[in-house]
Amino acid sequence: MPLDIDRHAHIASPIQRWDPRLKIFSLLVFVFGVALLKTLPAALCALVVAALVLRTASLPFHFVSHGMEAAGLFLLPFFLIMPFSYPGVPAFHVLGMGFSWEGLRFATLIFTKAMTIILGSFIMFGTARFDVSMIALQRLRCPAMLVQMVLFTYRYVYVFMEEMKTLNVAMRARGFVPRTNMRTFTILGGYVGTLLVRSFERTERVYKAMLSKGYNGTFPTMVEFSWDGRDFAKAGLMLAVAVGLLAVDMAGPFHTAIQAWY
Repeated sequence: MPLDIDRHAHIASPIQRWDPRLKIFSLLVFVFGVALLKTLPAALCALVVAALVLRTASLPFHFVSHGMEAAGLFLLPFFLIMPFSYPGVPAFHVLGMGFSWEGLRFATLIFTKAMTIILGSFIMFGTARFDVSMIALQRLRCPAMLVQMVLFTYRYVYVFMEEMKTLNVAMRARGFVPRTNMRTFTILGGYVGTLLVRSFERTERVYKAMLSKGYNGTFPTMVEFSWDGRDFAKAGLMLAVAVGLLAVDMAGPFHTAIQAWY
C-alpha cells in the first residue's frame, strides 16, 4: 500500500532506537521551526539536516521518493505562478507578463520548506510502528480522541481502498465502460452509494467487536517506553538545530534593520 508509512520500522538504526516520545516531540519542534523560516539559506540548511537524519534512519530511497512525488507535483505550479504574480517591479517580461526574481525566490522557499517538513514526517512516523507512534502521542498528552481518530483513519483507509478495488473489478466483469452519458452517471452514483453503505456497515461491526472486547474509550496497550541519556542527547541536538536555524533566519533581517538605522 502506498500509504504504509511504517513498513520499514523494523530497520535497525539510531533513529529507530530513539524513544518515540522524545523523537516525536523534538521533530515536531523542528518541523514548526522550519514552517517559521523566512529566508532561503536557512530553509536549505534545514533541508540538508532533514536529509542527513533521514539517511541515518536508513529508510530506502525509493520509499521516500515515492511519498514525495505527489507533494512535488502539487508544489511545482508555484514556480509558474509566483514569479509572474509577485508584487513589485518585474525584472523582465515574458509574453507580456512581468517576471520577478523575488517571486521565484519565494516559490523556492515554499518548495524547500514543504520538502523538509515531508522528510521530517517520514522520520517521525516511518521509523516506528504507527500504533506505537500514536501511543507516544497519547503519552505526550495529545487528546485521546484525536489520536484514536488518526489511528482509525490510517487503519481503515486501506479497507476502504480494498472495497473500491472489489467494486471496480465487479463492474468491469459485468462489462461496464465509463462514458459521458446519463447511464454512466447513474451507475457511478450507485457505486458511490454502495461503497458508503458497505463502509458504514463495516464500521458498525468493528465498533461492536471493540465493545465486546472491553473497549471503553481508551486503547489498552502493553507497549512500554524507556529513555536514557542517548535519547535525550538526540532530542537536545535536534532542538538545538531548530533554535539555530531560527537564529540564522532572524539574523539576516536584523542586520538589515541595523544597517538601515545607521
